[in-house]
Amino acid sequence: MVRLLQFAGQGIIYAAAACLIGYFATAPVYKQFPEGKAQIKLSFAHGANRTKACRRLTSKEIAKLPPNERRPNTCERKRVNVQVQLDVDGTRLLDISLKPIGLAGDGPARIYRKFAVEPGTHMVIARLRDSRSTEGFDYETRREIFLSAGQNMAIDFKADAGGFIFR
Repeated sequence: MVRLLQFAGQGIIYAAAACLIGYFATAPVYKQFPEGKAQIKLSFAHGANRTKACRRLTSKEIAKLPPNERRPNTCERKRVNVQVQLDVDGTRLLDISLKPIGLAGDGPARIYRKFAVEPGTHMVIARLRDSRSTEGFDYETRREIFLSAGQNMAIDFKADAGGFIFR
């Protein structure tokens, strides 16, 4: 009889655990994104220009270097911050200065941001400065886009492809 009660108790505990798992598998409902909205994602990694221009080494300086390290130029590793702006329909959604990663500040600057917008047609302007200048932008792209509810649009940046890429 005791053995039967132990099995019954164990069955009740297993059933309760299964019910809890079943409940949390379906409820509460988690929504990653608000219903009836569209989404713009800005995501890229970009290495900006160096803080100082590269300098050409003299023949004497090259000769002083070990044979496996001889090169015509020397460049500082540190890169400038990347300035990024994103406007949608005349409203500035993002204005940020991205620092380069790495201990020496010589890696790319990275960003991943999501923005909820109303469905419909929007004028999107993306700007980026990756040079030593302090005013203006080196890249600017304007696009009129149409987004339906639940749609995602990604904005990437590739300098060698001409700037911002809307996908």
